[in-house]
Amino acid sequence: MLINGKHQHTIWYNVEKDNVLVYDQRYFPHKITTFELNTSEDAFYAIKEMVVRGAPLIGATAAYGIYLAAKENPQLVHIQERASYLRTSRPTAVNLMWALDKMLVELQNSSNLLADALALAHEIKQIEIDISYNIGIHGLKIIEEISKRKNGAPVNILTHCNAGWLATIDWGMSSASVFMAHEKGIKVHIWVDETRPRNQGANLTAFEYDQQGIPHTVIVDNTGGHLMQHEMVDMVIVGTDRTTRNGDVANKIGTYLKALAAKDNNIPFYVALPSSSIDWELKDGVKEIPIEMRDQNEVKYIQGKGKNGLETILLTPANSPAANYGFDVTPNRLVTAFITERGICEATENGLLSLFPERK
Repeated sequence: MLINGKHQHTIWYNVEKDNVLVYDQRYFPHKITTFELNTSEDAFYAIKEMVVRGAPLIGATAAYGIYLAAKENPQLVHIQERASYLRTSRPTAVNLMWALDKMLVELQNSSNLLADALALAHEIKQIEIDISYNIGIHGLKIIEEISKRKNGAPVNILTHCNAGWLATIDWGMSSASVFMAHEKGIKVHIWVDETRPRNQGANLTAFEYDQQGIPHTVIVDNTGGHLMQHEMVDMVIVGTDRTTRNGDVANKIGTYLKALAAKDNNIPFYVALPSSSIDWELKDGVKEIPIEMRDQNEVKYIQGKGKNGLETILLTPANSPAANYGFDVTPNRLVTAFITERGICEATENGLLSLFPERK
């Protein structure tokens, strides 16, 4: 999508230096800068420290991390060791495991590990782009229907966290259908949750919509229920970092509360679901999905633009401890439907299998 009017991806191979570049998302929207990945250790750091974030982008970064490992030592045993290491960078996003598994399986009998690893990383990147695009095509139909019911009045859409193109490589999960609706001239307005503690909505999602020229309003996380009560939300759409076989959804902390509010106010709650984020091995999301506990300082401190540039400010008493759960799980009973690259289905095992019968 667009940054300063130019079409960009969030990760790309740099031919001149034979390395990989990503946008450093820790500094958006106040500073647009790139981060170089020269080694598999750099890829691990980028994922762990949230230089990159969003399940599809994490997976693509891990795939390029395997290429960088092959550059270090083009031996299968080294690549396998590095893959095991990269798996530990973030525990919740299943795209990380999917991308690493795909790389390892397809490189198993490679006669040219270096060339094949780069080609596979490019392929995984393109797979994620295509998935986002097709999710957008299917989600667009929902927005079009709401727009018709409202006689062309703006469709008010509430989001949580960032499931836009910065979280993927292009188009995004929840944002793809919004971008397409806007391109078709359909009036939309986005309620953007700030998404504490890292403010990925206020910093990243708002940046995306601002760059695309799409009307949006940043709100504090606790405002969504009030807006729904007063009929100011037509639909909720979020992304996912891991979805179980039966349709339970792990997404950024606070998603579950939005789903409860939507259910209570009869607002449709959609999950934009790339198949690469489905964990077909798990059924009970609340019991089985590992929830990342991140550094308490992400809660205690906040980063913003001050008189002297980017500044970090302490919000709490210095000695007060903080808990920083990265994700929560929304049970499938609260999800209206999944929007996948193959179509829209109910949030159940049967619904998913109707679109992905090869997983029966």
